[in-house]
This record gives sequence, C-alpha cells and structure tokens, in this order.
Amino acid sequence: MKTEAQQYFEDEMHLFRDNPVINWHEHVWESKPGVLNESTLQNLLFAGKQTHTDLFMISCPITNDQFCTPERFRLANNVVLGAVKRYPKRLRGMCFVNPGYTKEALEEIDRCRANGFVGVKMYHQYRMDDPVQFPIIEKCIKLDMPILMHAGKLTYQPESQPRISHGEYFAHVAKRYPEANLIMAHITGGGDWHWQLKGMEKCPNVVLDISGSVIDSPVVEECVARIGASRILYGTDGSTSSGVGKVLAANISEKDKKTILAGTKYRHFLEKE
Repeated sequence: MKTEAQQYFEDEMHLFRDNPVINWHEHVWESKPGVLNESTLQNLLFAGKQTHTDLFMISCPITNDQFCTPERFRLANNVVLGAVKRYPKRLRGMCFVNPGYTKEALEEIDRCRANGFVGVKMYHQYRMDDPVQFPIIEKCIKLDMPILMHAGKLTYQPESQPRISHGEYFAHVAKRYPEANLIMAHITGGGDWHWQLKGMEKCPNVVLDISGSVIDSPVVEECVARIGASRILYGTDGSTSSGVGKVLAANISEKDKKTILAGTKYRHFLEKE
C-alpha cells in the first residue's frame, strides 16, 4: 500500500508527466580524462525516466583546475559528444571551454557547434565580466548559442572560488552585450540568491536556472515575481529530488510551472540544425 506522501507525489507528478520537461543544467563526468564515467550517465538517464524529463543539456566542466588546458577541455567535450551520440533523443551538449586560451576556445566552440552542441558552459576560471570572456561572448552571439555560467554570491568560504560570477558581473556583460543570451547557473546553489536576483532583474537577456540543492521555500516564487517565469529555466545539477520538489511545491500558477519546465524562452535553441 502506498503511503500518503507517495500517493501525493504520484498525483502531483502529472505536471511533469503530461507536459514538456527540459533540464538545462546537468552533467556527465569522466572516470579519467577523456573516459566517460558510465555510472553517472546511467544514473542521469534513470532520473530522467523517473521524472519524465524529455531532454537534458549536459556538459563536463573541469572544476578543479584554474588553468585547464585546451587538451583537457577537448577531452571533456569528447565525453559529452560520445554520450549525446548514444542517446541523441535524450541528451544535448553544452561545450565547456577555458576562455584563457582564446584561440583554442573559439576553435573548440566551432567544433562543438558543428557537432550539434546547443550552447557553451563556463566555470569559474574567470569572472563573467573579465575581458578575456569577450571574444567567447561575441562568438556565441555570432553562432546564436546561449552561455551557461557557473554563478553564485558566496557567503561561506568565498575564498574557495575567488572568480565566481554573481549578479553584478552578469549585469555588466548583459549591458555591454544586450544581444547575448546568458544563463545564470543554479540560483539555488548556495549563497545569497537575493543578491543574484537584484543584479539581473533589469537585464532581460539574462535568464536563470533553478538547479541546486538549496530549497528555501520562497525562492521560486520570488524569482517569478521579480523576473517572470519566461526567464526561468528548469535544471537540477545533480539535485534531482530538490529540483522536482521546488517546482511542485512552488506557490505559483500551473501556467508558470509549465513555462519553467518547458524552458519556453529558450526552446528555439533546441530546434537548430
């Protein structure tokens, strides 16, 4: 016999089951450089079936190396490409680069785009508004690719990620490049999400994803109130349960929930050849 909680969950999951669900922030990982960690991929696919997720945007960022070389990010992107080729109906790639290697990074974006990658993923090798990012942003504008940037306003051990990008840095870039399409990663990844929202509120070319393990009860409601559901993307970044729960429990309209799950504002990026 199902518990009351299990029955409630099953009843509420009609929102995911009966509507398009696009997850804009997930990853596959390496077991060693250039080799796919098969278990993480299978776990992701299993989670997708359980949550009725139609499509995952995946990347393989190098998170522990500030000076990540072109050889390393090419290998990581090859891992993503391999996973996408195996499951083309369930996965799309995001190209990870280190902007510090301008020429190689631009070439890698071209290579990945030619192989069907949807966008570009960057970590905290450099801040969003560092001039070294400008050629990457300009390339993405030219190719009409969104940029998913690791982000946060850290309140605990900020020295651990001294180059992490918060809302103010996104605003600088959004105003410099109003034609760029920027995704602020994991608004609920930790830190001061109010600061993040304040920084991007008046920048219509910045959207956010709701991935992350933080489950502050008003966060989705506040995001919708401040910037509207059309500027919010569904994502989990390894936190599937909290991602689903944040949507189901949010005190917003079902229409807004469907807009977030479908990623309505960014659907056109998935329709490119």
